[in-house]
Amino acid sequence: MSHLRFVTGGESHGAALTAILDGMPAGLRIPREAIDEQLARRQKGYGRGGRMKIETDRISVLSGLRFGETLGAPITLQLVNRDFANWTERMDPFGEPTGAKVTAVRPGHADLAGVLKYDRQDARDILERSSARETAMRVAVGAVCRRLLAELGVTIASHVTEIGGVTVDRAAMSDADIGVTNSDDLNCCDPAAEMRMKARIDEAQAAGDTLGGIFEIVVRGLPVGLGSHTQWDARLDGKLAGALMSIQAIKGVEIGAGFACAHLPGSAIHDEIDRGEDGQPRRRTNRAGGIEGGMTNGEPIVVRAAMKPIPTLMTPLKTVDLETGAEVLASKERSDACAVPAASVVGEAMVSFVLADAICAQFHADSMTDLHASLSAYRARLESRWTSR
Repeated sequence: MSHLRFVTGGESHGAALTAILDGMPAGLRIPREAIDEQLARRQKGYGRGGRMKIETDRISVLSGLRFGETLGAPITLQLVNRDFANWTERMDPFGEPTGAKVTAVRPGHADLAGVLKYDRQDARDILERSSARETAMRVAVGAVCRRLLAELGVTIASHVTEIGGVTVDRAAMSDADIGVTNSDDLNCCDPAAEMRMKARIDEAQAAGDTLGGIFEIVVRGLPVGLGSHTQWDARLDGKLAGALMSIQAIKGVEIGAGFACAHLPGSAIHDEIDRGEDGQPRRRTNRAGGIEGGMTNGEPIVVRAAMKPIPTLMTPLKTVDLETGAEVLASKERSDACAVPAASVVGEAMVSFVLADAICAQFHADSMTDLHASLSAYRARLESRWTSR
């Protein structure tokens, strides 16, 4: 069962975005900078649009913290949208409709399915909430969860491995580079590939087009046995995949060797186990990506997500107008040419939430004191199993 849960609220151009995170143990210290730094990372990235020049995300905490420490109560987080000043009449909760409706629904977006499902006449009623601006609150929630993981010695990092068909050279980098040598512009560890990625983004932007890509997340320091094999909804790999797939524009997720497992025999995929110098079992490789049978196996978790190109194009695709039924060009909203680096930060946040939840659920602690004690006892039991032999 889950221990942590969160919900978000707010529209892209509304007054504010809000999230409520429930279940966080008491006694976790969270400096404001720990959240604001992650929000700033999300706003960076080569190919981002004009919205990032308007918004400077700074978190407000409305409940659940006192003197920088969690209380065990629900944590309410808020981001004020500075751009709301330019949208007040169009987004007024109690005013009269003003301005033109958005009726030329965009292919690849939630517009058409949303207006049909919710019986709306203006696609803005859908696109405001379905916008990836919502992910700012996921990053804020993830930053809190990231602090809990850090307290327990768990590290999480991401890097962009592909944009628009340009891929990094894995032979030119080591796993130690991930989270250390990443660039600010593209969250990439391969400078040569980054230059080619930027050129590709420039080409797409000049053509009024957009680009997707792939990012990878690596998590180190987790104990063996998080998750479970006993029920489908307790499997950790399923939770991670679902969390990443919930991010706007993500269309594929793989763990470890992922889809390559379908093309090779078992002898070339499964990780052989030997005994390390400390007596603990170790895998010689990590093609499983740190998860076997729905549980962590002690190796780093390695998970990748594929992001499709953003569906708002400055050179629009053909669509159908909601009011007239005529074939027209899709509407244009202010958008990015490429947001893969930002998506990688959101991915880190969602993975942080899933793992923090798994830890809190398994060790049943309402305070950080008890969580440390419970986890230490569990790790001591695991270690004694092998040191006594």
